[in-house]
Amino acid sequence: MVQLTLPRGSQPKKGKTHAAPDGAKNTRTFRIYRYDPEAGGNPTWDTYKVDMDDCGPMVLDALIWIKNNVDSTLAFRRSCREGVCGSCSMNIGGRNTIACTSGIDEYNGTITISPLPHQPVVRDLVPDLTDFYAQHAAIKPYLKTDTPAPEKEWKQSPEDREQLDGLYECIMCASCSTACPSYWWNGDKYYGPAALLQAYRWLADSRDEAKGERLDDLNDPFKLYRCHTIMNCAQVCPKGLNPAKAIGEIKKMMAEREG
Repeated sequence: MVQLTLPRGSQPKKGKTHAAPDGAKNTRTFRIYRYDPEAGGNPTWDTYKVDMDDCGPMVLDALIWIKNNVDSTLAFRRSCREGVCGSCSMNIGGRNTIACTSGIDEYNGTITISPLPHQPVVRDLVPDLTDFYAQHAAIKPYLKTDTPAPEKEWKQSPEDREQLDGLYECIMCASCSTACPSYWWNGDKYYGPAALLQAYRWLADSRDEAKGERLDDLNDPFKLYRCHTIMNCAQVCPKGLNPAKAIGEIKKMMAEREG
């Protein structure tokens, strides 16, 4: 019989259960992934009862309430609270999203919260996104031109500007990339939906003069072509963007150039 044993730190166990505050009548239950690498051992699923009469309506509000009132050791990222920065991305109820725009009332029963999948965990709900950000930097997310810079600004027609809608709004939360099976298995080589969405944002920009160079950089069996258009990325994007469509447009550019 073949017996497989996962490495230490890969087997979440049942953790602590924190009761509701005395007198709380309106509560919701949150099941949260906890992991402290300095302590060693396996991760745990800790359960918290949150007093909804003393808490805001968003999942991020609940996490802040838990940290302030129950367990100050709970670690998670947050910043803008307005769905702009992407800091509070995590897996909520089995779906990657951002906590600040996810309403508690959108979920039934116990709400399970874990870090973004298939990424190393720094602590609790904080994933290590070093490779993710490096891939974004690799696509050179800035205007590249050979023409001398104008005195004021690079001009663009309204029609050309419309081509960037659905691209520039990406907040780099990593929800899409960490929902992609191809990125799970080839994350060291495949750029992933988020980086490729931004790659197309610059390929589609009429002001950019490095289209050929950008396509050359992407012309690789792994960087671009691991996308199989299963649309997980579009389904989880909290901004309603469609990275799979952008990746398809890049492939189309490749084919047109070579054809």
